[in-house]
Amino acid sequence: MKREIVLDTETTGLSPVTGDRVVEIGCVELINHIPTGRHFHVYLNPERDMPEEAYRVHGLSSEFLRDKPRFADEADKFLAFIADATLIIHNAPFDMAFLNAELERIGRPGLGNPVIDTVMVAREVHPGARVSLDALCKHYGVDNSRRTLHGALLDSEILADVYLELIGGRQVALTLIAETRVEISVDVELRPARVRPTPLPPRLTDAEREAHAALVGTLGADAVWLSYADAAVAAE
Repeated sequence: MKREIVLDTETTGLSPVTGDRVVEIGCVELINHIPTGRHFHVYLNPERDMPEEAYRVHGLSSEFLRDKPRFADEADKFLAFIADATLIIHNAPFDMAFLNAELERIGRPGLGNPVIDTVMVAREVHPGARVSLDALCKHYGVDNSRRTLHGALLDSEILADVYLELIGGRQVALTLIAETRVEISVDVELRPARVRPTPLPPRLTDAEREAHAALVGTLGADAVWLSYADAAVAAE
């Protein structure tokens, strides 16, 4: 079983070295490249102001984040969710630098997970082409219509679809699903149906038979009921 975590962050700016902080983390779990539906998502109080430039990117204001937990409060949950899985990140150096800076700030070691940078993968697959997430969505027909602003969880879900296309398309998922099918064989003993030794007595009265025959007579020569009547006569 191969476990991967598609991950994205939103921040207050471009560099943790100058005091910028993580304000949102979104993660989506893949097993054998297939989304499981499990995810991790949290908004974080950066303990500082939100620059206008960053706000225009993700729409997360200082007011919205003021009552959210700090990274220190959510670090254990985040680390437990990603565990030792391979991290799938678009422009991985950016997110990894921020996450490791947050961990260092609370006295925790940096992440040691294997990392796949989908920007680098896209450049290998499509040399010379634009490799932004929006450009890749357009190339592969991945729906990103909800992406009016950057959002860590939504971007992770979109990146999961793009990543699958980058590594071989939907055929990868179909192949993996086929490989995980379990074939079950069941021995079935066929027995002939038992014949009732004494036929059941008829349950229709003569009056009911005559009323039914009169109704069938009104349906015309092509009535289906006539074939049943002929079969009944033949059986007698």
